[in-house]
Amino acid sequence: MNILQILKIICAVGTVATGFISLLAPRSIKGFTGLEATGPRGITEIRAVMGALFIGLGIAPFILGLPAVYQALGIMYLAIALVRTVSMFLDKSVVQSNIISLAVEVVFGVILVL
Repeated sequence: MNILQILKIICAVGTVATGFISLLAPRSIKGFTGLEATGPRGITEIRAVMGALFIGLGIAPFILGLPAVYQALGIMYLAIALVRTVSMFLDKSVVQSNIISLAVEVVFGVILVL
């Protein structure tokens, strides 16, 4: 196993970890993402979209065992990074948490696409 394969596994595991945090502690993401669920419906949305989606996408490379699945996960991160970049300027939200998220998304995306 080479260093790139190890980094891809780390990225996929990081994706799953992000999903589990959102699933199990949906209110805890407010400090970093700025998202706040004001009621049960919002909490369900955080658990479903940020939790289950990230868990499912993160475990897909392990279940399917195909290099293209890592690439698809990378494309997802790069798409998020692109939209985040545009949105940061349109919405005037160039703040530390967005910059950190953007950096992680670009790094994960590039690693996973390679």
